[in-house]
Amino acid sequence: MGTVPSAISAPRRATSQSMLAGWRRRETLAAWLFILPALVGFLVFFAVPAVRGVFISFTDWDLLTSPEQVGTENYRELWQDDDFRHAIKVTFLYVLWNIPLQTVLALGIAIIFDRFVRGSGIRSLLLLPWLMPNVVIALLFLWLLDPGIGIVNYFLDLVGLPEQSFFGSVDQALPTIAGVNIWRYTGYTALLFLAGIQRIPKDLYEAGALDGASESRMFMNITLPLLRPVMTFVLVTSIVGSFQIYDTIAVTTQGGPVDATRVLYWFIYQEAFERYNFGYATAAAMLLFLFLVTISLIQMKLMRANESDLA
Repeated sequence: MGTVPSAISAPRRATSQSMLAGWRRRETLAAWLFILPALVGFLVFFAVPAVRGVFISFTDWDLLTSPEQVGTENYRELWQDDDFRHAIKVTFLYVLWNIPLQTVLALGIAIIFDRFVRGSGIRSLLLLPWLMPNVVIALLFLWLLDPGIGIVNYFLDLVGLPEQSFFGSVDQALPTIAGVNIWRYTGYTALLFLAGIQRIPKDLYEAGALDGASESRMFMNITLPLLRPVMTFVLVTSIVGSFQIYDTIAVTTQGGPVDATRVLYWFIYQEAFERYNFGYATAAAMLLFLFLVTISLIQMKLMRANESDLA
């Protein structure tokens, strides 16, 4: 008699398992259907052109004639190209202007908002600059900072300060472009930091206060270590984005004055679409890609991006 229930339950278990397997297959199919448009877009507009770019970088191609294989000649020429080295130098200077200031300002804003601002409406204002297209922001600041009609120089004159050239000055052009992009991305970065800060358990701060720890000590020993995953994401994406600066320069300075803002992306653009050296420009793009992949992996390794102290 004891074997009857087990004999009856066995087919039921088999039926439930087959239904579960069928449900999982349908769920997997639905998931693939949802990601299919993005996957097709990635393959067509990113993966295939990237693979093709590797082959183009080993050719001499002006887009009008058939590509001519030149081996590693493009890469050897880049190694000896003073303009390429200058573009790398300018790009590094831009990154040094942009990343530290943006990160410190965003972290400070995130701490202030965590302590004193509770309304989501005010927080959403931080996203407004980030939501605006780069070209629109560049045009806006090109007008605001214009030496002749710009409102910024008007106010500088009102308070007795000398007028500034901003985009037209060799010394000021690159810091000005960095300032424009800091203004655009700081709010978005601050919201990322704010989300990370709000995930930190408050009892850690309470325990620190009971032990007599100061605000600065709790910031260094609690906030910063527990913000490491967010900090890694911010630094990796910010550095990659900074090395890809193009649109602001295209609208405002176009690499000038006197090549003061001729960053690597602008160098690639000029080689490809002004001098029609597509193989040479693609080789420069491939070197930039390899550098960004390497620096991103190094950052994630050093900052232990796959670990969390909150676990």
